[in-house]
Amino acid sequence: MQRKTFRDMQCPIARSLERVGEWWSILILREAFYGTTRFDEFQKQLDIAPNMLTRRLGALVEEGLLARRQYSERPPRYEYVLTDRGRDFRPVMWALLQWGNKHFAPEGVAVELVDTQTGQSVEPMVVDKVTGVPLTPGRHVVAAGPAASDGTRERLAAVAGRRTR
Repeated sequence: MQRKTFRDMQCPIARSLERVGEWWSILILREAFYGTTRFDEFQKQLDIAPNMLTRRLGALVEEGLLARRQYSERPPRYEYVLTDRGRDFRPVMWALLQWGNKHFAPEGVAVELVDTQTGQSVEPMVVDKVTGVPLTPGRHVVAAGPAASDGTRERLAAVAGRRTR
């Protein structure tokens, strides 16, 4: 049975999940952020079956998050490096790291984000790039954008109506 695709949905969250929503994809990207580039390194770090790793790496290359680059001619060997699109996923990883530490680390923090200049632990937060104002529920809401379909506009208008009650 073929799984449902989110490729044609207008929702940017759904479209993003189409690219990285499978857990192996996110773990492969995590390893790429840690500096892993070679197939055998990904396999060792993730303890993933070779056929699954091949499929996931191929999908991440196809979606433009990783690039496949030859590093040896004899025998031909390739490495996988983050693209600009892949590097743009970093804040999502930081948010997942913080969320996981807050809610799913009963034994304590095993991995944290630190400031390289001070060595201090930091907590990421989402801010508006233009104003620097932290995004907060209530003040900042999801709204229909210029390319939104009528259905998306209606749905988000209904959501806004529920917020004002």
